Amino acid sequence: MREFIRPTAVGDVPQTILDIMGWDAEFLKRAGVPTYPCLIDRDHAVAELYGIVNVPTAVWIDEAGRIVRPPEPAGMGDGFRAMNTTTFEMPAEAAADNKRRRRIYVDALRDWIAKGAKSEHLLLPEEVQRRMTSPTRSEALADAHFRVGAHLHRSGRPDAARPHLEEAVRLRPESWSFRRQAIVLSDPALTGQVAATPEYWQAVISLGDGHYYPPIEMRGMPPPFRRARG
Repeated sequence: MREFIRPTAVGDVPQTILDIMGWDAEFLKRAGVPTYPCLIDRDHAVAELYGIVNVPTAVWIDEAGRIVRPPEPAGMGDGFRAMNTTTFEMPAEAAADNKRRRRIYVDALRDWIAKGAKSEHLLLPEEVQRRMTSPTRSEALADAHFRVGAHLHRSGRPDAARPHLEEAVRLRPESWSFRRQAIVLSDPALTGQVAATPEYWQAVISLGDGHYYPPIEMRGMPPPFRRARG
């Protein structure tokens, strides 16, 4: 495991990143440090199988292999949309909302770890089914285009890959993972960087009152963040 997977000290993480992700210094100190290999799913196979379209996303799976909470934003909300996209500075109220959501979600996860099947945050099978949906024809076609595009790019044919990656984004615009991957593969210099080009931010802005992160249905979670206008 490479050391850069997780910073070794809180001071290594810029405050702007902490604000965006909803972590504060005290909370970050409590985060566990992985002692196991962290794999990179370069083919997005897990995302395709579980219908994951953004990060961070969490799926709760119990010891018997049952999904007890289907894919949902892991304590994230739309507060980041209030930030300055040049300086990445966050308004205080947006940063506070991000931290509140993250803490509520992590506390719910800890409750499940401690109480198991008795945790109030586990969902009944019928509720899990209600929240999960089968892929539509358009979504399945988007997944196929993405696989072809990724394969062509790995095979050294980026020009041939580009139309397939763009078609995947067109067919499934709600997949921000597709969009970010297409951005990175379009320019090798973006590898390892934040995949947020002007075109990306324009797509976020075009959501208007729509959600970037779907609201999390969980007891205690506040309503979606709305920046004050005017």
